[in-house]
Amino acid sequence: MKISYRWLTEWVKTDLSAEQAAERFTLAGLEVDDLASVAPPLDGVVVGEIIAVEAHPDADRLRVCRVSGDSEERTIVCGAPNARIGLKAPLATLGTTLPGGLKIKPAKLRGVRSEGMLCSEPELGLGEDAAGLMELPEDAPTGKPLAAFLGLDDHVLEIDLTPNRADCLSVRGLARELAALTRGSLSVPDMPEVEALIDDHLDIELLSPEDCPRYIGRIIRDVDVHAETPLWMVEALRRSGIRSLGPIVDVTNYVLLELGQPMHAFDLARINDGIRVRRPEQGERMTLLDGREVELDEDMVLIADHQGPLALGGIMGGEGSAVGDSTRDILLESAWFNPASIIGRSRRLGLATESAHRFERGVDPQLQRLAAERATALIIEIAGGKPGPLLEANDEEFLPVNPEVQLRVDRLNRVLGADLDSETVHDILERLDMRVEADGSGVFRVIAPSARHDIEIEEDLIEEVARVYGYDRLPSRRPGGGLSIRIPGEGELPETALRHQLCARGFQEIMTWSFVSEQDLARLDLLEGAQPLANPLSRDLAILRTSLLPGLLQTAGANLRRQHDSFRLFELGECFSQGESGLVETSRLGLLMTGAIRAEHFSGKPRPVDFFDLKGEIEHLISLNQVPGEVRFEPVSMPWLHPGQAAELMMGESSIGWLGQLHPALVADLDWPQSAFVAEINTLSIRRKRLPEFSPLWRFPAVRRDLSLLVEETIPAASLVEEIRDLGGEALKNCIIFDQYQGPGVEKGFRSLSIGLIIREVSRTLRDQEVEALTAKVVEGLEKRFNAKLRG
Repeated sequence: MKISYRWLTEWVKTDLSAEQAAERFTLAGLEVDDLASVAPPLDGVVVGEIIAVEAHPDADRLRVCRVSGDSEERTIVCGAPNARIGLKAPLATLGTTLPGGLKIKPAKLRGVRSEGMLCSEPELGLGEDAAGLMELPEDAPTGKPLAAFLGLDDHVLEIDLTPNRADCLSVRGLARELAALTRGSLSVPDMPEVEALIDDHLDIELLSPEDCPRYIGRIIRDVDVHAETPLWMVEALRRSGIRSLGPIVDVTNYVLLELGQPMHAFDLARINDGIRVRRPEQGERMTLLDGREVELDEDMVLIADHQGPLALGGIMGGEGSAVGDSTRDILLESAWFNPASIIGRSRRLGLATESAHRFERGVDPQLQRLAAERATALIIEIAGGKPGPLLEANDEEFLPVNPEVQLRVDRLNRVLGADLDSETVHDILERLDMRVEADGSGVFRVIAPSARHDIEIEEDLIEEVARVYGYDRLPSRRPGGGLSIRIPGEGELPETALRHQLCARGFQEIMTWSFVSEQDLARLDLLEGAQPLANPLSRDLAILRTSLLPGLLQTAGANLRRQHDSFRLFELGECFSQGESGLVETSRLGLLMTGAIRAEHFSGKPRPVDFFDLKGEIEHLISLNQVPGEVRFEPVSMPWLHPGQAAELMMGESSIGWLGQLHPALVADLDWPQSAFVAEINTLSIRRKRLPEFSPLWRFPAVRRDLSLLVEETIPAASLVEEIRDLGGEALKNCIIFDQYQGPGVEKGFRSLSIGLIIREVSRTLRDQEVEALTAKVVEGLEKRFNAKLRG
């Protein structure tokens, strides 16, 4: 928020400079991001008056002006279209250096001597209107320094407020805060009630009181929308980053900045029968002030008449009811909207308005009447008009009431590590305009003012006392209590070790947002159980991720588009899904491989990454970390994976992850030049380690028997190995698949697998008959279950 420091000092008496005030605000938690002068130095620029204008003898677009304001009348050649007799404009006298570095000196323009320069707003750094000279009021004193006339010895404070401090989004709120911090006294401008001169009424219906429990309106007739906004108001708005748009809009913007109450003015002639505050109907549309036609969601708030929408409540007015050049009568609106009914709605429409910014954070629910009276008085002062009575519709049931909060002085001192007495605490709370009752035993019962909806619990009051007392004045003490460091047990693999292992295998770690778009999850068919955010940063970050895959794909796509075609990525992160007991958070490991496994080299051709490369990396992790339990890979079908090149990781009867090649349709949708192989594993499953156990060295030799089996190609090799281990019993120490063959001599639809059996007994040397019997048992079992036959 930007605000003029001079405007602020009109509300609170203080001897602090702008720099000192900025420091006090920052120390109290209202961080001042920037403190800037409202204008560059303008020494030598005065108020000039054109007293004569003649056509240039040698240039159609130039005029020769006689200008007073300097030590004597000067002849100045000017090309501005609005140069005319009687106009008062900034005059840069001889010797003046303008903000752009231009030094004013006598010069001849097409043969006519010019002794100075009449200036536009951009030439002085005071605005962007370069269409002509900067026009000053008729009563501006000729010859007076421009900086003194416009009050340019001022600074603009740009304050970054936290969302809970909506009460400081106005001059009134900041003045109240500065007075509390400095023990200063508020000097509130007189804002009397405006007497009604006409008795015009308009029906106001609150059809959605939970969204808008208070709506105040006032009819003002015979206003002059062409009246000129006074310079003091134009300057106040300009210094806050708002440009002048006409007297009615300027007044509503001025009251917004001064009091913190967003307001709106309707053209009364465009309102049919009355005002209705309601929710939009399904498919209802309206055209906003910016000219865009939008479809309204059913959870928005609509200000309508009996025929259709007038404005989007708390966000922006409608084009069809806006004040225009032909407007004579207006309806002034001052309402309170429930923040829960405004939050996020403007972002859905791509809007960011001052009104929405305030209503989302919470406006003072007792401010609407005062704001309506203030705006009415200013409009009548500037644009004239005849005001009617205030028209008010309320539903007290839905208006917020601040709770009574108990504050214990001993707890306050214990939390802050301070030694504040009850009198100091009582004084600080009263300076913050809080109602305080003391029971004499160091306990206060406190009710915050209506603007401070953020005071709900005792800790909020402790924070307030600490802010105003001064964080820098609190004693520095070491925190008490013992600290303990959790050391991972032997059976647990630290996450850092997992990271180092993956980096050693050529993977690069990435970190992506935990928020993704609905489109990203829908594309992968991963929307089931997804948790949307109540107040997302944007539509692209609107849902908690259910998988690490969207982030991996986004990062990989960015690299592929930059011709980086061979890389390995991994991410360790949390994923979220809705379960029967609420939101479930799980730790996952995501992997992605693409490009060549072997780079181009004279010793051999490059080989692209395949399914078994990724499978091998996972097996390496499992083996290296001695993960307990048997992990097997089973075929699976997943929408985002290639049919036939997808597997599920099983540990016992539980699934711990999946891996495979991206589906060709997904690769085409992503517009990638090549495919990739991806995997996702439950991190906790592979961080458990099997503790090492001692076993004596083998005293007796092992025997190996190799089998070549013909099996159907659809039978997974892992199923064969599992069956062989079951059949071999304790004597079978290992089972190795060392060859696979398909081609001449092997029937179509079959393959030949060569399997080595390592057989050993612990206590004796095996006899040939025992080895042959075990081998025969294995062959018989495989034939019975898989119809496998010995080749040849």
